[in-house]
Amino acid sequence: MLYLTLFFEFFKIGLFAIGGGLVTVPFLFDLTEHYSWFTASELADMIAVSESTPGPLGVNMATFAGFKAAGVSGAAVSTLGLVLPSVIIIVIIARLLTRFKDNPIVHSVLSGIRPAVIALICMAGWEIVKISMQSWVDGVIFVVFFAAFHKFKKSPILYIVLGAVVGIILKL
Repeated sequence: MLYLTLFFEFFKIGLFAIGGGLVTVPFLFDLTEHYSWFTASELADMIAVSESTPGPLGVNMATFAGFKAAGVSGAAVSTLGLVLPSVIIIVIIARLLTRFKDNPIVHSVLSGIRPAVIALICMAGWEIVKISMQSWVDGVIFVVFFAAFHKFKKSPILYIVLGAVVGIILKL
């Protein structure tokens, strides 16, 4: 039953996570309220690790959540559940694209989906801010890194590594 629940929950996330991995975050926060697979704090850690490791964020997070819930087999079931809707949709779209690519209804649907995706990404960002900003030190670190990123435009890898070093030094 656990495997079926994992598959179904992550299938739903995969079906509606249009726009990329960050769109999965609000759905994952919802899972923390309904299941004891992982906590909101663990979710924040999953986001940090998923953002700094190779691979799509949503897939990394589904794999980790499934592993926390039911070990290696849970990781496989969750990952399959997350990825399967995309595979099905891509196959269908690939077959129909040439026929409907200039259809105004298709353009309208996509135009309506874009703002919804932006809202989901913003919601994910807000949830991460609420979990991550536990003290004024966190706020200062955020402002410094945000300003440095926009001023110096260095690789995000540099900022991830520097953030890890700052966390170790400050024992965050």
